[in-house]
Amino acid sequence: QVQLVESGGGLVQTGDSLRLSCAASGRTFSNYGMGWFRQAPGKERQFVAAVTSRGERTYYADSVKGRFTISRDNAKNTVYLQMNSLKPEDTAVYYCAAKFAVLVTGNYDRGYDYWGQGTQVTVSS
Repeated sequence: QVQLVESGGGLVQTGDSLRLSCAASGRTFSNYGMGWFRQAPGKERQFVAAVTSRGERTYYADSVKGRFTISRDNAKNTVYLQMNSLKPEDTAVYYCAAKFAVLVTGNYDRGYDYWGQGTQVTVSS
C-alpha cells in the first residue's frame, strides 16, 4: 500500500505559477512511476504529466507541455509539479498517482495503482 498526500494548491491569477507536491509513504517510493492527473468540474479526469521511477524520463500532456515540469526527489519520497504560465483552463483538482511499473509510451497515462486525495488549483482570469 502507498499513501499519497498532495499539497500546494490554491487560488492564483492567469500567468502565475504554483508548485504542487505529493508526499508518498508506505512502500519503496523509487520503485514507482509517478503521475499527475487533473479533473475539472463536469469533466473526466485527464493525464497531466508522469515521471519514471528514477526520474530519467518524463511525459506530458500536450496542453501543459512547455509550461509544467514534473520532477521527483526519491530521497524525500516526493514528486513535484511546477506549473508556470497558468491559465483559467488549468483550473481543476490535481491528483498524484503511483504505478508499480516501468513507464513507457503507451502506458504512462493509465493503470495507476494508488491515488492521493487531490488538491484544488483555481486560476482566475
